[in-house]
Amino acid sequence: MNEISNFEIMDMNLQNKKIELIQWLSTLNDKSLIDKLMKLREKERTDWWNEIASHEKASIEKGTQDADDGKLTSHSTAKKIYEKWL
Repeated sequence: MNEISNFEIMDMNLQNKKIELIQWLSTLNDKSLIDKLMKLREKERTDWWNEIASHEKASIEKGTQDADDGKLTSHSTAKKIYEKWL
């Protein structure tokens, strides 16, 4: 028997939603709604790096540099340190 995985079902549901949106969009005549959708699309294309604060960028860059320098802590060690809060 050919079983369908949950991932395949979710993927099919996503595809069905996309098709439903495409069909709806193809019949849409409301210019203001189309403009809003275009703005949403443009916002989604925006690089998140350009949207975060400079202190957040600095923190990410420091973490990247630490990783490059081998200054890493294993998951098991971090778990032991913080397990009382988990």
